[in-house]
Formats: sequence, C-alpha cells, structure tokens
Amino acid sequence: MKRWLIGCLSILMIFTGCAWWSGPEEEKTAEELIQEGVADFDEGKYQAAIDSFEQLRDWYPFSKYAILAELKVADAYYHMDSYSDAIFAYEEFEQLHPRNEAIPYVIYQIGRCYFDQIDTLDRDQSNAVKALETYRRLVQQYPIDAYAAMARSDMLACYQSLSGHEFYVGVFYYKNKNYKAAKERFKAVIEKYPDVGYHYEALTYLANCEEWIRSFLQPPEVPSASQL
Repeated sequence: MKRWLIGCLSILMIFTGCAWWSGPEEEKTAEELIQEGVADFDEGKYQAAIDSFEQLRDWYPFSKYAILAELKVADAYYHMDSYSDAIFAYEEFEQLHPRNEAIPYVIYQIGRCYFDQIDTLDRDQSNAVKALETYRRLVQQYPIDAYAAMARSDMLACYQSLSGHEFYVGVFYYKNKNYKAAKERFKAVIEKYPDVGYHYEALTYLANCEEWIRSFLQPPEVPSASQL
C-alpha cells in the first residue's frame, strides 16, 4: 500500500513539475491580435476574425486597436449574413462612440442589414420600412456624407419595394372583387410612392375600382307604369 502511494505521488510530482517548467501560455499582444483578426477577415474567415477581435477587446479594452476591433466584429457578422448580431454590434458601437468618424458608415451598415433582408413583393415589408427609416436618419444627420449619397440610392429601392407590395395587394383585392379595399391600396401607391414604377398602372386600376363601386351604388331602375 505504501509503495502504491509513493508511486502515485512520484507520478503526480513529475506531471506538476512539467507544468511548472512549461509555464503559462504566452498572451498575444494587442497588435498581434488585430493583425490576426484583419488577416482572417480579409481571407473570409469571419468567425476566426471575430474571436481575435473579441479577445483583443476583452484583454486590451484601452488599446488604440480596441475601437477598430469593435467595428470589425460588426462587419464580420454582416459578411456572415448574421444580420441581427451585426445590427446589435453596430448599434452598440454607435452608443459607445457617438462622435466617432465612422458613425455615418455604421448607420449605413445598419440600414444595409435591413435592406439585404427585404423580401419579395408578396411578403412582409417590415425590413424595407426599417431600412428606409435608418437611411432617412443618416441623410438627416449627415446630408453631405458619401454614405448618405449611397443611402439615397438604396432608399429608391425601398420605395419601389413598398410601392410594389401595395400594388400587389391591391391587385389581389381587385381580382377578388373587393373594390373598396383595392381602391385604398392603389391610392396609397399614387399618394405615397409616386413615380417609382407602379404609378400609372395604379391609376388605371383605381379608375376601374371607382367605376365598379359607382355601378354597385346606383339604385335599381324602377319600371314604368306601362311596363307593369
């Protein structure tokens, strides 16, 4: 029993001695982490890049590279199509650094996260609405910035998607002879989204809807006495 115990203690001392001599794993510097993260990002290894950037942010929160790491985390999520994570990261960056020179880019990227998720005309258009709201905020706050100009181009596509959705629903109601509901949809196309691709077709459908509605509202013809 004593020999077995002595043997176990000897083995334990050997392993602990090896661990002691090897020492703790050397930590990477902030510069090494940012270089690794950017290299992985440029090669499309976005998750590996995120790991490096987040490690930098955790280990060296006051490093001159920390702000860049925060922004690149958001960019990596965006390129991974992880839009909810990207929006959260961009919004967090904006809250933490509201006066940073990258804010116009950050707001534009938030808009792009919504924009890239815009669905077909027959589906919900909430992402188009959110993209449009974000782009409007960018244009209002930074009207002469280059990213505001890019946002204006995307805004037109948002208007086209929203207009197309209204027109699509209007045609659906029209085909089902729900002319009052169809009329309201076509009016929305004309009043809210003029000149984005559906205006003239909506005018034609609107005229047809009004004609059908008038025909339904006309009182039945009363027969004359000679016809009785």
